[in-house]
Amino acid sequence: MHRSLLSRVLKPLVMATALTTGLAMSSPAALAAEKSEFKIGWSIYVGWMPWDYMSKSGIMKKWADKYGIKVDVVQINDYIESINQFTAGQFDGCTMTNMDALTIPAASGVDSTALIIGDFSNGNDGIVLKGTGKKLADIKGQKVNLVELSVSHYLLARALETVKLKEKDIKVVNTSDADIIAAYGTPNVTAVVTWNPQLSAIKAMPGASLVFDSSQIPGEILDLLVVNTKTLQDNPKLGKALVGAWYETMAVMSRDDAAGKAARGAMANASGTDLAGFDAQLKTTRMFYTPGEAVTFSKSADLVKTMDLVRTFSFSHGLLGQGAKSADAVGMAFPGGKTLGDAKNVKLRFDADYMNMAAEGKL
Repeated sequence: MHRSLLSRVLKPLVMATALTTGLAMSSPAALAAEKSEFKIGWSIYVGWMPWDYMSKSGIMKKWADKYGIKVDVVQINDYIESINQFTAGQFDGCTMTNMDALTIPAASGVDSTALIIGDFSNGNDGIVLKGTGKKLADIKGQKVNLVELSVSHYLLARALETVKLKEKDIKVVNTSDADIIAAYGTPNVTAVVTWNPQLSAIKAMPGASLVFDSSQIPGEILDLLVVNTKTLQDNPKLGKALVGAWYETMAVMSRDDAAGKAARGAMANASGTDLAGFDAQLKTTRMFYTPGEAVTFSKSADLVKTMDLVRTFSFSHGLLGQGAKSADAVGMAFPGGKTLGDAKNVKLRFDADYMNMAAEGKL
C-alpha cells in the first residue's frame, strides 16, 4: 500500500482562502437540508480501508437502506483533493486527519464534525537517522527530509521538544512521500521523517536508526471521518447509517476467524498489499474497534490537550489562514461542552453522540 496516494500534506491556506469566495455563494452550510442521497470521500490508508470494504461488501448499503437513504462511498486518489472537494461542498463527508480537519475545512470557515474517531497512529509515523546506534539528539544540525507542513512535520516538532531542540536547530528539506525512500538512499540524506509503508522500508536498510515514532505521542495523529455539520444536523439518518456501517465492519475485521481474515484480505488487496502486510500495518495503528473505546477517547482530556498542541503548531506554521491573529482564531468543541479557541467561531466539533448510540445499541 502506498500512502503516497493520500500524501497527508497540508497545503498552505492560499487554497482555502481561494475557496472562500466560492463558498460564500455555494456554502455547504447554506445548501444543506434534508435529503436522501449522500457522498462520502475516502483515500487509501490502513485506517480508512474499511470504507472500501463496507462499500463493496454491501454493509454500507444495508445501513443506508435501513434509514431510507443512499450513501455513495467514493475513493479519491489525491488525499488533499478529497478534502478540498469536501470543503467546497462536493462531498458530505470525508476521511482526514485531525490536523487536516482543523487547517483545511475548519480554517476555511466550513463547520465540520468529526463523526467517527477511527484510530490513531501508534508507530506508523517515525524519524530515522542514518547510522547505527543513533539517538534523537543527534539530529541537531542535520537536514531533515520530510513532507513539509504534514503530520510528519508535526511529529518532528513534537519529537524535538523531548530533547530540548527547536526547528531552528535543524533544516527541513521538503521531500514528497513518493521520493523519500530514494532520497534516503543517497549519501547526502542523513535524516528522514515519514510514514508506513515507506517507514518500514527505510528502517529495514542497513545502519538505519529509528529514533522516534508516533507511539511516543499516542493519540495525537488521529484518523477521522469528518462530515459537514449542517448536513448532519439536517440529516441525522446519515450519521446513524455511517456509524452503524463502520462498527459492523470493525466487528468483522477485528475477528481472527475466516471471515475476519477475508475482510482484512480484501482491504489489503484494495490497498496494494497482502494480508500479512496489512496486518503488520494494523499493528502500528491503534484502531478503535468498538464504539465504547472511541467514545471514551473522545471524552478524554487528552483529546483536548492534543488539539491544543495541533492548533499551536498549525498557527505557528501559518496554517490557520492569513487573517488568523492567534491559535484561538478557529474554535473547536468537544463532548461535555469544552471548547478551545473562539467559542463564537466554532468550526470543528468532536461529536460522540452517534458513536455513543452505537455503544448503547441504539442505532
